[in-house]
Amino acid sequence: MELGFRSNQRIKRSSEFLRIKTHGKRRIKGCLVANWMKTDEGAKSRLGVITSRRVGGAVTRNRARRLMREAFRLNQHRFTYSIDLILVARRSICGMKRQDVERDFLRIMKSSGLIT
Repeated sequence: MELGFRSNQRIKRSSEFLRIKTHGKRRIKGCLVANWMKTDEGAKSRLGVITSRRVGGAVTRNRARRLMREAFRLNQHRFTYSIDLILVARRSICGMKRQDVERDFLRIMKSSGLIT
């Protein structure tokens, strides 16, 4: 079981972010907002993260990005099918521990039927 997070698993283009946000599904729980779309069979799941300036300063935003990526990296093998996922940090992510962010991530994924 590979737990890596390579550059080909990142969503980078603004057109892809826009496509997922407009045509995908959305769920909000705790400190995260998740937007996702199902992808082609056999493709790897990909992740994009968004942290606005409302979350905090640069240090806080970078920490939020790391926490969201880590939650995805540790649980990507549990997805029932491959998806393109965008995670948006909410203000409440400030000061949260990794386990708390991962708990919110798992709640969203379970309630959406994306993991078992």
